[in-house]
Amino acid sequence: MADEPTTLTEDELVEEIRAWAEKYAHEHDLVLNPDERVRNAVLRGLARNQLRYGRRYCPCRIRKGVPEEDAKIACPCVYHLDEIASEGKCHCNIFFRKDAVGPEE
Repeated sequence: MADEPTTLTEDELVEEIRAWAEKYAHEHDLVLNPDERVRNAVLRGLARNQLRYGRRYCPCRIRKGVPEEDAKIACPCVYHLDEIASEGKCHCNIFFRKDAVGPEE
């Protein structure tokens, strides 16, 4: 669960988050970023934020230190569906609309 402390190592947590993100993408008719380097950087950022702050805060957004505000940027953030609808991807570049990814990817 994203809101609970963990005893996993960072690498183990990255793999747990990867599995969650793949499932979430599938359930919402999305895909993960096909660029492995970017995808892995975002997953690692989510893992580090969970280890540091206890939640999977988007690594591409700034925490304010106000729990009610920061909750909005826990992945998947409250903004991601609007961003995906308008731009084809979320701000952090982890979730993409299927039609926003080229056929060669």
